[in-house]
Amino acid sequence: MPTPIDHEFVRAAAGAADRRAVPLAARPDEEPAGVPHRALAHRVKILLAAYRSPDSALHGSARAVAAATTHLRALRAAQTGTGLFAGGDNVQSPPDSAFTVNDVCDAHVLAAGAGPELRDVTAALAEIAGAARGSLLTGGVHTPNHRWELCAALARLHRSFPDGRLLDRIGEWLAEGVDIDADGLYSERSANYAAHVSNPSLLLLADVLGRADLLDAVERNLATTLDLIGPDGTVETVHSRRQDQNGPFPLAPYLPHYRLLAIRTGRGDFSRAARQAAAGGIDDPGLLAETLLTPDLCGVLPEPAPQALPRGRYLTTARLAAHASAGTHTVVYGGSDVPEHRRIRSGLACNPTFLRLFAGDAVLDAVRLSRGFFDLGPFRAAAMERVADGRYRLTETLSAAYYQPLPPGLRRDDGAYRTADEGRFSAAMAFADRPRDEVSHTTRVEVDLREDGADLRIDISGPRVPWALELTFRPGGVPQGAVPVGDGRWCLTSGPMTYRAGDDEIRVEAAVEAGEPLAGPDRGDVLRYDPGQDYTVVGGTDATSGNRVYLGGQGPHTLTLALRARRAAPARH
Repeated sequence: MPTPIDHEFVRAAAGAADRRAVPLAARPDEEPAGVPHRALAHRVKILLAAYRSPDSALHGSARAVAAATTHLRALRAAQTGTGLFAGGDNVQSPPDSAFTVNDVCDAHVLAAGAGPELRDVTAALAEIAGAARGSLLTGGVHTPNHRWELCAALARLHRSFPDGRLLDRIGEWLAEGVDIDADGLYSERSANYAAHVSNPSLLLLADVLGRADLLDAVERNLATTLDLIGPDGTVETVHSRRQDQNGPFPLAPYLPHYRLLAIRTGRGDFSRAARQAAAGGIDDPGLLAETLLTPDLCGVLPEPAPQALPRGRYLTTARLAAHASAGTHTVVYGGSDVPEHRRIRSGLACNPTFLRLFAGDAVLDAVRLSRGFFDLGPFRAAAMERVADGRYRLTETLSAAYYQPLPPGLRRDDGAYRTADEGRFSAAMAFADRPRDEVSHTTRVEVDLREDGADLRIDISGPRVPWALELTFRPGGVPQGAVPVGDGRWCLTSGPMTYRAGDDEIRVEAAVEAGEPLAGPDRGDVLRYDPGQDYTVVGGTDATSGNRVYLGGQGPHTLTLALRARRAAPARH
């Protein structure tokens, strides 16, 4: 029996493609000046999918073919003598060109054998792909996910233009092993790159090469991602090592992967995630091409499985805990790379947020702890342990040194000592050769997750230094009970405060167990977030925006914080 088709899904995918393709086809001879090569190839793929799909307004349209031809001329002009594409920050980049070639090869599959109207388009696509093959075959990469994008391009080239050398090169890259950990996270821990690069690339490789292990890697990543989906339809990114670590990432790009594996495996939890990813409508113009290239995607989803509440997950590799109940969704994070590497760097997990709390429309987006200790920046846990079910301890010890004179045998008459980095700054001081006097500072945060929120106990020990706890609430609500200090900032000193958004609220109550009373609203020198010298030395910051409530003082201190949520309606997960 033929597999049932989800016609509503296919029509929605065609509508998304048409919203992009119809305006292009309306001006088929207009040169796409200034359009990057990746966008040019993607447009060609969308136009050809619309031409091929009976559900598209451009089905069989000569204007769609003409627009694709115009874009192909521009794409060929962007191709250098190496076959790689010009443009972008990465010069002569095999992986950046691989993104483009992947779309070129998909477009070639859509065009080949589709009739004489597409003969010239098919030939142009083959010419572009053939010109890039040599450089992609020998080219290198510079990020983990680039390996799989490049392999996917080689596999697509082999699919249309069989060549054993392409398979051999894929084998070299895959022999390194897929960078997925025991918890199902790729090494970059990025929702963006999982959704847009690693998962789609590995799915393609699994199909072309018949590699079930690659399919298994994607399934493991998607299964883990289920526990990282927030009630607002975003995927948690605080633990990411890439650009998405400082902002929300939508679930929608995961739609084709959850949908495909739900249909192929019958997993009801993946079906539920696929429905959630499409709940806001389908707006991906490239999805129509995927339905033509992978017909399984058009099948009817299995019955979605309900998600139990309460539930919790602790990812030991990323040191991230997620807990969901009927009233709240809470994330605790202690997996920053900064304590080990002692620097802020692209490719490291640097976000200092250690807790988030969702309570319907009332959202506590970030809890951060800033300390004035040698300008080393906010609290980023170097260790996180689960001390009991739902209870976690995050710890960081910072140290800085004062340096003594060099021993006599290491002194120089010319005073020209080598420049070295001592963890805070660099100077011509030969730091490693000097005796040092250490100063240390320890912060410990204990979090007890509850069905209605969380209890925090924060212990700041060491020398007397200023500190500030920053609670950043998502815009749309009103803080009540805290003192406004201007610029979207409030101060909490005594008594509780409530952040109310619509009919939902988060109540905050603080108490000092040890140390001086909390700083008042006149202490602007304390009640502020300090990103640390790695940012300020270049005039930068990683500060949050939103409604920020501060508690602060001069440590040492032991502080407790009770976060309680009240929902107007139960959470839907």
